[in-house]
Amino acid sequence: MTYKEQITAAMSLLANDDRARFIGYGLANGRAGGTLVGAKPHQIVETPVAENLMTGVAIGLSLSGLRPVVYFERCDFILNALDAIVNHLSAARHISRGEFRPAVIIRVVVGNRSKPLFTGRTHTQDFHLALARLVDFPVVRLSPDSDIAAVYETARKAQELGESTLILEYKDYL
Repeated sequence: MTYKEQITAAMSLLANDDRARFIGYGLANGRAGGTLVGAKPHQIVETPVAENLMTGVAIGLSLSGLRPVVYFERCDFILNALDAIVNHLSAARHISRGEFRPAVIIRVVVGNRSKPLFTGRTHTQDFHLALARLVDFPVVRLSPDSDIAAVYETARKAQELGESTLILEYKDYL
């Protein structure tokens, strides 16, 4: 299976849980580059281009018992969501002394550098090292050698236990 087929299969497995919700912009039409074809219409939460809002919605859905997956089309745009990710998602269980444990899977795409149509410096930045230092949950980079299904299954199991995971996908591998 190709890298993209593996991601698509992993998303379909997540979508098998009716509590799964996929949050982001352009999902209703583009379905995250075709990777959400297995998601049912009620599982898609289309938002405006507002990354902090997307993360806040995911936190709220998580606290209501759903299993949110936030999709950031470009890693560069995650900077707009850092308040919600660092000060709320990552900190909630600590500041509430364990009473609240929002758990979100965050999918982040790092833009292409080597394929045709280079999207430029502001669409290809990879902040994985900084992100890993800012949050208290795993930040995972997917490579072509990754067992992508296993990575997302581990994230799903962590989510069931009240833990978040941030997973970076790379367009150059698609």
